[in-house]
Amino acid sequence: MRIDIVTVSPELIKSPFEHSILKRAQEKGMVEVHFHDLRQYAINKYGKIDDYQFGGGAGMVLMIEPIDKCLSKLMSERTYDEVIYMTPDAKTLNQRMANMLSNKKNLLILTGHYKGVDQRIRDKFVTMEISIGDYVLSGGEIAAAVVCDAVIRLIPGVLGDETSALTDSFQDNLLAPPVYTRPAEYDGMKVPEVLLSGNFPKIEQWRHEQALLRTKLIRPDLLSRDNDEA
Repeated sequence: MRIDIVTVSPELIKSPFEHSILKRAQEKGMVEVHFHDLRQYAINKYGKIDDYQFGGGAGMVLMIEPIDKCLSKLMSERTYDEVIYMTPDAKTLNQRMANMLSNKKNLLILTGHYKGVDQRIRDKFVTMEISIGDYVLSGGEIAAAVVCDAVIRLIPGVLGDETSALTDSFQDNLLAPPVYTRPAEYDGMKVPEVLLSGNFPKIEQWRHEQALLRTKLIRPDLLSRDNDEA
């Protein structure tokens, strides 16, 4: 997989890709991540890429020309499965969406900034818009890193245990069950006996029951989602 990220602040977004799972995925050659500084496509020598919005109002808007030049150049070099714009006024990222994107070959992500981008960019280039929650960040860089982390870890071979991602929360619209490790008893707190029994059918049954219970208590909306998506 190849991911190209267009950003006003490339240094802000690079750090998550230089550590842990995202770093190892790149070292294994399972994913390429490239960052493109939008200011390299500025309209003047001062690096201008934004302007006041028509009709008045607070906040600057990323201009159409620099983004058009950048995206057009990238799209002339390869075909992208999705051109994604990170914005709070979009569908919220979920596990189903991450699963779908993990099967793609080339992704192009445009991060917003200030009041966002000129709407004509969204109309012309963007095929998918993603939010990571009902709140506003200073820019889309952190949100783009979240999307990449959620997607890259699903690529076969990225995680050490191939089944790990399949048992994450939300894969089956349930939260993950509680997990424990050694010691079996600490300060009077004991690990549930079933997990020490070696009876794997009973362990799986317990895990499912716990996942269902936690979902009912914390995120009951996930249980109704099964019916909505059926």
